[in-house]
Amino acid sequence: MILEYDKLELASVLGTPLFRVNQIRRWIFSRKVFDFNLMTDLSREFRLKLIERFGSVFCGTELNHEISDDDLTEKLLIEWPDGESVESVLLRDMRDHRTACISTQVGCGMRCAFCASGMNGFVRNLTRGEILEQVLRLNALLSRGERLTHIVVMGIGEPLLNLEALLAALNEITSAEGLDLSVRRVTISTVGIPAGIIKLAEFVKSGGKGYKLAVSLHAPNDLIRSVIIPQNRVHNIREVLEAADKYFEQTGRRVTFEYTLIDGVNDRVEHADELVRLLTGKTAIVNVIPLNPVENLGFATPSKQVTEKFVNRLKLGRLKVKIRMRKGEKINAACGQLRQNSKRINKNL
Repeated sequence: MILEYDKLELASVLGTPLFRVNQIRRWIFSRKVFDFNLMTDLSREFRLKLIERFGSVFCGTELNHEISDDDLTEKLLIEWPDGESVESVLLRDMRDHRTACISTQVGCGMRCAFCASGMNGFVRNLTRGEILEQVLRLNALLSRGERLTHIVVMGIGEPLLNLEALLAALNEITSAEGLDLSVRRVTISTVGIPAGIIKLAEFVKSGGKGYKLAVSLHAPNDLIRSVIIPQNRVHNIREVLEAADKYFEQTGRRVTFEYTLIDGVNDRVEHADELVRLLTGKTAIVNVIPLNPVENLGFATPSKQVTEKFVNRLKLGRLKVKIRMRKGEKINAACGQLRQNSKRINKNL
């Protein structure tokens, strides 16, 4: 797969000058052309060489493409040559943001109780090329005049358990010769792997690109968090917060704490007060997300009134709060839903 190589590696693999590699990359990243036959400033002989070596730019197959009724959300289900699949989502909003939400693993080993991603467990890591392919496919959905503005690594999988491949893909995305996306508009979301957070902090401190970090907290205490996020039984809230503090200290990048609001589980006023006590004094943002419910998991979305009361309580406690509203519910846009539906359909065929 051609996307597995950076430009220097590709020049070596093909035995071709760097300027020729740059021509290929302009077709892929700037012109959104993924068929070697259409790269017309390359010689016919060289195009045939590329086809013989790689087949095409993409290695995956688009199994499903769903579009929300308001045309703001699009979701792809991509199948890889080994028959496994992942989901990627394009999110548009009224602020002219065009956000690609991408996956890093096939399946997920974190098994968060309210999320469809881990229902069948972890299968394998995605390669750098497979991660990059998701972004390029989503970018190709944009019409003339639209531009990809943000990347959120919040799809299927735990990003910090596939950090090497992820960072290689993000380097291409943020490169001036790639998609030239601002590093400050890339967010890596983790369930809270302290060693991974520290490794990412060290990467930034040693000169690596300083991407935003989001920690999926989802509870104000270990009792609740251990129920909905089994990983908390391995690394508790204190350990996760200590690692997040070190990330801020070493990088200067403010951490976002994500809090999925679940009806009757973590949405009471006393939970908000507990969260205020937990995060007071930290340079952080709390991103409150009303649950996007998954069929058969037994969790529901709080009412609008409950959500507003919870958020107002956090603001009263002087926390910096944002609300991320649900998008794409009608197209199975919660992580893992489309993949689960596909697996269910194939099983019944």
